[in-house]
Amino acid sequence: MHIDILSAVPRLLDSWFSESILQRAQQKGLAEVKIHDLRNWSTDKHRRLDDYPFGGGAGMVMTIEPIHRAITELKGQRVVDEVIYMSPDGILLEQGLANTLSIKNNMIILCGHYKGVDERVRTHLITREISIGNYVLSGGELAAAVLSDAVIRLLPGVLGDETSALSDSFQDGLVAPPDYTRPAEYQGWKVPDVLLSGHQAKIDEWRHDQALERTKERRPGLLG
Repeated sequence: MHIDILSAVPRLLDSWFSESILQRAQQKGLAEVKIHDLRNWSTDKHRRLDDYPFGGGAGMVMTIEPIHRAITELKGQRVVDEVIYMSPDGILLEQGLANTLSIKNNMIILCGHYKGVDERVRTHLITREISIGNYVLSGGELAAAVLSDAVIRLLPGVLGDETSALSDSFQDGLVAPPDYTRPAEYQGWKVPDVLLSGHQAKIDEWRHDQALERTKERRPGLLG
């Protein structure tokens, strides 16, 4: 999988992709993430990316020209499956959407900044608009990192255990059950006996029951 991320402040993303699972995925050749400075496509002598909105109002708007130039150049390098804009009013990122995007080969992710982007970008250049929650961030960089993380970890070979992602919260419509590890008892706090029984069928049944109960308590909307 190849992901190009377009940003007005690309250095914000450096550490996210240079550590842990995302770093290993790239080192293994399973994913490639390129972070691009949108200012490289600006024709303004000061490399500006924003301008005042027509009609007045507070805030600045990212201009269409550098974004169009960047997307056009990147699409000329490979067949792009999705051009995604991270936006508060986009479709909410959920596990099913992450699963869908994980089978794509090449994606471009555009990070908004300032007040947002010229609407013509969204109308003519973007294939999906995605939000990570009903709130506003200073820019789309964190959202782009969250989306990339959610997708890349699903690629075969990225996680040490191939089945690990399949037992994550939301994969089966439920939140994950509680997990325990050694020691089996700590300060009188004990691991449930069933997990120490070695009886896999009973363990699976217990985990399902716990996931269902936890979902009812914490995320009942998932059961609707």
